[in-house]
Amino acid sequence: MISYLQVENLTKSFGDNLLFENISFGISDNQRVALIAKNGAGKTTLLNIIADIEDYDSGNISFKRDLKIGYLEQAPDYPKSLTVLDACLRSDNEAVRTIADYEHCMLSDDQNGLDEILSRMDLHKAWDYETRIKQILGKLKITNFEQEIGQLSGGQLKRVALANVLICEPDFIILDEPTNHLDLEMVEWLEEFLRRSSMALLMVTHDRYFLDRVCTHILEIDHQSIYQYNGNYSYYLEKRQERIESFNSESERTANIYKSELEWMRRQPKARSHKSKSRVERFSAIEERAKLRRNNDKVQLDVKASYLGSKIFEANYITKSYGDLKILDNYYYNFARFEKMGIVGKNGTGKSTFLKMLLGEVKPDSGSFDIGETVVFGYYSQDGLAFDEQMKVLDVVQNIAEEVNLGNGKKMSASQFLQHFLFTPETQHNYVYKLSGGEKRRLHLCTVLMRNPNFLVLDEPTNDLDIVTLSILEDYLQSFKGCVIVVSHDRYFMDKVVDHLLVFKGNAELKDFPGNYTDYREWCEIEEEQEREEKKTSSRTLPKMEEVANNVAKNNNASETNSKKKMSFKDKQEFELLEKEIPSLESEKATIENQLSSGTLTADEIIKVSQHFAHLSDMIDEKTMRWLELSELCG
Repeated sequence: MISYLQVENLTKSFGDNLLFENISFGISDNQRVALIAKNGAGKTTLLNIIADIEDYDSGNISFKRDLKIGYLEQAPDYPKSLTVLDACLRSDNEAVRTIADYEHCMLSDDQNGLDEILSRMDLHKAWDYETRIKQILGKLKITNFEQEIGQLSGGQLKRVALANVLICEPDFIILDEPTNHLDLEMVEWLEEFLRRSSMALLMVTHDRYFLDRVCTHILEIDHQSIYQYNGNYSYYLEKRQERIESFNSESERTANIYKSELEWMRRQPKARSHKSKSRVERFSAIEERAKLRRNNDKVQLDVKASYLGSKIFEANYITKSYGDLKILDNYYYNFARFEKMGIVGKNGTGKSTFLKMLLGEVKPDSGSFDIGETVVFGYYSQDGLAFDEQMKVLDVVQNIAEEVNLGNGKKMSASQFLQHFLFTPETQHNYVYKLSGGEKRRLHLCTVLMRNPNFLVLDEPTNDLDIVTLSILEDYLQSFKGCVIVVSHDRYFMDKVVDHLLVFKGNAELKDFPGNYTDYREWCEIEEEQEREEKKTSSRTLPKMEEVANNVAKNNNASETNSKKKMSFKDKQEFELLEKEIPSLESEKATIENQLSSGTLTADEIIKVSQHFAHLSDMIDEKTMRWLELSELCG
């Protein structure tokens, strides 16, 4: 193996805050390494040091001679006037620069000099290179090449920077949160791209499926030290637990020695000065070691939700579009109590817009949201909370409430609540501007949950949160006594949290899928396979009558066999969801029948309510038929 990077005895601190001390590690060719640590432990700082963007206190960093390095920063920065095309093709590579000239010429009305550029394209064998570049830009949905960087959103800018890093084809690539702002389709494409690539990789990401499938090695920063694991994320979890248990066992053994040494120290008369100096020094070392103990520092999110009534919200035939872009078209949905919905779809299909309409931040073109009186929203926005950077962390929380209600008459002070979110008493008195990006997101989450909401609306909650916080947030949401809607590209997170998915397919096409994201992907693969088989079948000649008869008989036998099959996990989830939905819809139908027979409705109201009544009846019939099909599998 060829060594690409060697880090030796590296130390970095900010004032009194020591991030890491005397850490050493190396990365070789073809290694794909993930860096894991809690927010604020120095992940981004370490990447910046390796990329020569930040200084360090002491140590040594060395690279292989002539190594080509690419770095995707967490917050990329380009000149505002630069075009998207120039940003994507910013490189020292002569072939890439020639392709940039070629694209500029093709976009221009004046194509003088095209012949010279075409000659350079041939000279540098850039045509195949251009095809690969177009594939990368297409997968990342980068199409408006003449748009200026200053006009892009944060997510668009991140995708442009990612394209630039991949296009330049470095030997060694450093990625800081590469999956942020990518939709699920892009994440899966990037995952496969990196797995097939020969580039060495060092990255920070919270996406655990991505970690598990891409990385071959794990580096963990823990208590200012670094630990190395030769395996993927699943292997890391197993070995990390073994390391912690071993460390704690050693601490317990040392604690026993400490007790006996302490008794010896106490037995010695104070007047005697000839105690064994070496033993006294050894006692101090034992005392320090005995007090050390490792734990998972889990965020505790045991917060009482407000009372939630039976009526949650009803989306009454919502229509929304921006110009030619349709988001929703006459969409109806009645949200059930304690429902946990995941929203997925490509970027730009309207996921965040849907949430903002629900919360009243964006008005629909037609239709309305009817919200239950007891609903208390807690909104965790994709953009984060605009904190006053000059405020102290504790003041931010105390401005919301001095105490947090935990239920059963229990309360917690704002300071104690912050400690549950891993904000130490020292950090609580820091100014907000001193926090890392992940710590600010954790503070945002803290301010949302401490208001005791009963309906959590989470828009990309996984961005910039460390894996420890994400794990406990997942546990909290699973036991949360309220409703949840979550938009996320984190497949692991969605699998653990949601009951079903609302899939935004684009052009106002939505699909309600009963299951988590892995179930949905499996279903999509089956659908795609069936479509391919149907195309193959339709391209063949028609079979003879005897073959048709035989196929019919086979299908009948298969149907009998299938009817005897047991219910699958996905069918069971759908069955349980229908058992909740059907009574809710029937109750709503009974309410509408009472309204129609009350004689208090106007002519317009009768028409509108009657239309909804007919829609409800169709939904009940459809869902009841499906329930009957699934109940036969139970039997």
